[in-house]
Amino acid sequence: MNSQVAKNFAQLKPALLVLPVVLLSMIALFLFSQNALNTNGYVEIQKPFFYAINSRLSEFPNLMYNLTYMGDALVFLSMMGVFIVIAPKIWEAAVPAALFSLLFSKLFKSLFSVPRPAGILDQDSFHIIGKTLVGFSSLPSGHSITVFTFLTVLMFGFMPKELGKKIAWFALVVFVGLIVALTRVGVGAHYPLDVVSGSITGYICGLLGIFTMRKFNLFGWIGQKKWFPFLMLIFLVCVVVFVNKIRTENLPVYYLAIVGLVVSLYKMIKVYVQK
Repeated sequence: MNSQVAKNFAQLKPALLVLPVVLLSMIALFLFSQNALNTNGYVEIQKPFFYAINSRLSEFPNLMYNLTYMGDALVFLSMMGVFIVIAPKIWEAAVPAALFSLLFSKLFKSLFSVPRPAGILDQDSFHIIGKTLVGFSSLPSGHSITVFTFLTVLMFGFMPKELGKKIAWFALVVFVGLIVALTRVGVGAHYPLDVVSGSITGYICGLLGIFTMRKFNLFGWIGQKKWFPFLMLIFLVCVVVFVNKIRTENLPVYYLAIVGLVVSLYKMIKVYVQK
């Protein structure tokens, strides 16, 4: 499996970055044409869509609240833990990709400084699920960046060979990613364009992570057996973190993260004790 992932990554071309950059440029041009490159214009142009999506998705509060935490990097990486053993190339690309996503998220949020819906709209006019977020960090959606960063790495890592299967696989991954990303609108934390721009940015981060891994291989040590005790310690700490989270918020998504960590620990221990 790891060799196939490496082959898939080796076949990727930098030209794949052109389309997402073009899409982000088109969003910027659209906002410019609508005189919406300012906070008030940006919010006003999205109000109808925000209210419509928020109203529909908020009918499923428990589902929205659990799915939205899939955009938490700790949760997603915990579920991906098993790939350290069976396909370490995934993690070798995912780690630099995560660093890019963190960098872009912090940079763009500070640059645009758009207030979240609850910080500028009447809070009684839409549904808020979970914590009420009111900071100036709406654009882009960090959860959307995270989800698409890791999904992009997984998508290209396990890309099928046949064209028909490639299209189906790509469509499935994008669909799953958009469902999770849109929960940010469903819980009242982001506007639709926050999610769209975040998803595209995450796709770019995923590709940059793969290209960085290919050129520098900074994290080639991840799959090496001698480093497993260190990684197992980190995973055990993560288990404790999620157990504590469950004590305050008993969410099924945290149990899934723990299962992912436990399976990963079992796989690493099994490999490590083998001669």
